[in-house]
Amino acid sequence: MAILRNFLAKRKRKQDGTEELIVPEGMMTKCEACRHIQYTKELEQNGKVCVKCGHHLKMTANERIAYIFDEGTFEELDAHLQTTNPLQFPQYVEKVQQDMQQTGMNEAVKTGVTAIDGQCVVIAVMDAHFRMGSMGSVVGEKITRAVEEATKRGVPFIIFTASGGARMQEGVLSLMQMAKVSVALQQHAAQKLLFISVLTHPTTGGVSASFASVGDINIAEPKALIGFAGRRVIEQTVREKLPANFQTAEFLLEHGQLDAVIHRHELRQQLSLLVRMHVGGAQA
Repeated sequence: MAILRNFLAKRKRKQDGTEELIVPEGMMTKCEACRHIQYTKELEQNGKVCVKCGHHLKMTANERIAYIFDEGTFEELDAHLQTTNPLQFPQYVEKVQQDMQQTGMNEAVKTGVTAIDGQCVVIAVMDAHFRMGSMGSVVGEKITRAVEEATKRGVPFIIFTASGGARMQEGVLSLMQMAKVSVALQQHAAQKLLFISVLTHPTTGGVSASFASVGDINIAEPKALIGFAGRRVIEQTVREKLPANFQTAEFLLEHGQLDAVIHRHELRQQLSLLVRMHVGGAQA
């Protein structure tokens, strides 16, 4: 790998006469857990799971949809919805527009109708690359509409959460999304329809305290950070030292707050099985 990397790298001559290798931007990715450097293309082909330590790197919404669901079946919902600035928060619009340019998304969640092994589902996929996945009024509205679409079609709803919590620039308008989405999910449940929540790294704040934690089945990826307040705040409040693995997916599973922790490579198969069991049982 080192030989090929040196071959592809550009050589730049310094003022002292020596040369340095400049690897093309984006060609290599360093694992944030073990610091292993690997080809970005190979990492993407491996589902963005580190080949050395198994660490699950963050996925974009588009990457996750392509990785989990049937190719060519995704039909996006409400792509036109965009955030305004209801509280006239300084530079908020500019920051949102910057994220729009960098991610190619209009907001921190992508919703749509798709299929998994031929089975129709409605999904919402949050993206931590957009405003850290924070939940504003548009994020809440898009997820609510997606749940309502699943209820209308009589199909399961699956959400992949990744969020820093409620978006402070929208104040109470952001906080009210917790209740709005939860009400839509209750109506979905009243029709005896399946809701699967997949918590990915990180799922925190108001998102973890509301709809992310009320699935019929709650699943997480390995080592995902899941919690409401930060470790330091909790330790200062309870005046105790918390366990090293506190707020990890494995800790929550051990304490009964999750149904399963599933490796990303196995997630598509397990989700498909859960949907098939539910839909088959409903039809029977």
